[in-house]
Order: sequence, then structure tokens, then C-alpha cells
Amino acid sequence: MCTRFVYNGNDMITGFNFDIDLAVWKHKVIKEKERFYIGILRPDGTYHSYHGVNRNGNVGTLLYVHGNPAGLYQCSSDSITIADLTEQFIKAEISFDEALQIVKSKQITYAPDATMQAMLSDSQGRVLIIEPGIGYKEEHERYSLITNYSLMKPESTRDFIVPGDDRYERALKRLEKCNSDFSISDAFHLLYSVRQEGIWATRVSFVYSAKEQTVYYIENNHFECIQKYTFLLGK
Repeated sequence: MCTRFVYNGNDMITGFNFDIDLAVWKHKVIKEKERFYIGILRPDGTYHSYHGVNRNGNVGTLLYVHGNPAGLYQCSSDSITIADLTEQFIKAEISFDEALQIVKSKQITYAPDATMQAMLSDSQGRVLIIEPGIGYKEEHERYSLITNYSLMKPESTRDFIVPGDDRYERALKRLEKCNSDFSISDAFHLLYSVRQEGIWATRVSFVYSAKEQTVYYIENNHFECIQKYTFLLGK
């Protein structure tokens, strides 16, 4: 369960709520010179950057989604997993335009052990939404938003909507009312309004400002304790 948005106003601001079951995934916040990311421990012993921000303004996030057969993992030179594509983008191994070319030319599949969809964005506020087995959508609108259900083929995940889960609708109403002065504070208020508790609680929330080249973040729903990491300090 996660929520991600991009807002293009006087500043390009993007926010993300990272909601996971701690019994399933081990994570930690990692700050490097070139990247800020929520590291996910994988069987190879590495904390992978599937959710994070690069110094160049690339922001990538994966969100759990109920899978469809057309997106199942396959080992082929003509395909790439959504996890690998997203991590390459966060590492700045590929640009936004290159990511767009990849989704046009290759089959995007789920990882072998997880069904996820992605939102990628750059410092200009361009957005690429990728749903394995369904397709992709490129946007450069005032705002973009995604949670854990399909945007391009909503009927495919409608039966899996958790009763009472209206995060998308509540976040959308907030974004619709915002103007060009949308701020870091506005972003955190939105994330707070759709935070999760319980087994799938929000473990990390981050907001990135392209103008400030800064990531603001909180852990374990402690929205009163905002920390920040500025890439300019890492020069």
C-alpha cells in the first residue's frame, strides 16, 4: 500500500508514502551523495533503491498492485522488470527519455516475486506511469497521482479494492484544490491525510523539492519530526 503524487506549480514537488508490512520487507533510509532512497533488502544482501530520488531530479517509486497474467515475469532479452527499470532510473543510469523509449520497445514485466506498478518523474515534472501487462502513460500535467490500483485499466483491479480504501479519491480532491503556490507543507498535509496505520502502516514519507534540491522526510508516521537532506551539501 503506497501513495505517490507529483505537483507542478512554482516548484516541482513530489511526495510518497511508503506503506509496508514489516514481517515481509526489511528497509532503511539511505542517504548518499547522488541518491536518497528507501533501501529494500533483497536476497542478494543488497538494499536496493526501488523508491528514491537522484540528485538530478529523477524520482522513482514502486507501488504494490494485484498482478495480471500479461505482466508475469519472464527471462528474455526483449523484456525488463519494472523493478530493474525503476532502479536504473533512480540511479540515473537511464534518463526519462530513455525510460520512455524502453517502455515503448520492451515488454515490462513484474519482478519474479512481486507485482508492482511504477511512477517515474524528472526535475521538469514529466511523469511516466507504468503498469506491467497493461501499458504506460506519459504526463506533464499540473498534478499526477497513483496508489495501488490500475489507472489505465481500473476494472482489472476494482475487485481488489480494500473496503474503505479511498486514498486516491481523498488525495485527488486535495490536489484539485491546490494552486501554483503548492508547498512542502501542503505536500506533507496531503501525505498525512492518506497515511496508513496497522500492519501496513506508513513507514517512511518523503517530499522532494526540485527548486531546493532537497528531500524532506519522516519515519513511522512522526509527521511532527521532519528531517531533510539537501543534495547541494553533498557537492
